[in-house]
Amino acid sequence: MAQSKTWMRTVLLAIAFLVIFAAGWVVAKTGMGSAMDPATLPEVERAFAERMNGAALVGRFTIAGREDRAATPDRYDLYNVEKVGEDQWRFNAKIGETGVTLPIVVRMKFADDTPIILMTDATIPGMGTFTARVFFYGDLYAGTWAHAGRAGGHMFGRIERGKAEK
Repeated sequence: MAQSKTWMRTVLLAIAFLVIFAAGWVVAKTGMGSAMDPATLPEVERAFAERMNGAALVGRFTIAGREDRAATPDRYDLYNVEKVGEDQWRFNAKIGETGVTLPIVVRMKFADDTPIILMTDATIPGMGTFTARVFFYGDLYAGTWAHAGRAGGHMFGRIERGKAEK
């Protein structure tokens, strides 16, 4: 029984590596995801990228249905944020309590000077499928989140410039 579990884990790990390799190959071949030159971005987008590079989002999140409990501390260390397509932005970030660092590409729109992440049923490898709406204004952020089939709630906090932990 233990050998079959070990074998199954090995097979699943090999499949995961193949999928990641294939995705990387497609990105490299098509040029998809290449960062845009910051000098070509509109001022509001360039300012956002500069403000977020090396920043930490330090805040809290709530879980719907558990409003009687205190909000849970949350942190996202943003090592690099760059525009990679028309409405696509790549956040190279260490995510919350998992400590996992990943490049995550999200759709973003700007409402005047306010950037808004519009993430719908996006799969984050090893973590699951998420939907979120998060806006940034000044040195604050706030929004909603949902982990498909598991939980959802609110998230909020402050943007600490130059505070990303290595």
